Amino acid sequence: MDKSSGRTWLGWMAVAAITGLFVAPAYGEGNGNVIDEAELANMVIQDCGSCHGLKLKGGLGPPLLPENVDRLPEEAIAAIIREGVPGTAMPPWKALLTTEEIRWVSEQLKSGSLITPE
Repeated sequence: MDKSSGRTWLGWMAVAAITGLFVAPAYGEGNGNVIDEAELANMVIQDCGSCHGLKLKGGLGPPLLPENVDRLPEEAIAAIIREGVPGTAMPPWKALLTTEEIRWVSEQLKSGSLITPE
C-alpha cells in the first residue's frame, strides 16, 4: 500500500469515528448492546481529530471527508479502523471498540454526518 492510500484509510477511519458520535444512541446489531453515538462521535472528533484534524480535513493523517472516502466500501473503512494501518500512525481500535461501534463509525464517515459546518 502506498503512502497516499494509507493516509486515505486513516482519514476515513477518523471520519467514521466522528460520524458515530453525533447520532443518538442506537442498539448494536445482533447482540442488543447499546451504542452510545454521542460518545462515539466525541471520540472521533477528539481522538481521530488529533491526527485527521478536528474538522476531519486532514493533518498528520489524511482528510476523512466523504469525497475522500467515497471510493472505499464501508467494510474497508471498518477494516482500517479495526486493524489500523501498519507502517503509519493509524493504530488499531479493535481493543477499544466493538464490531458494532466500528461499523457505526464507518457508516458515519461514509455519510459525512460527523462533519461540522464551518
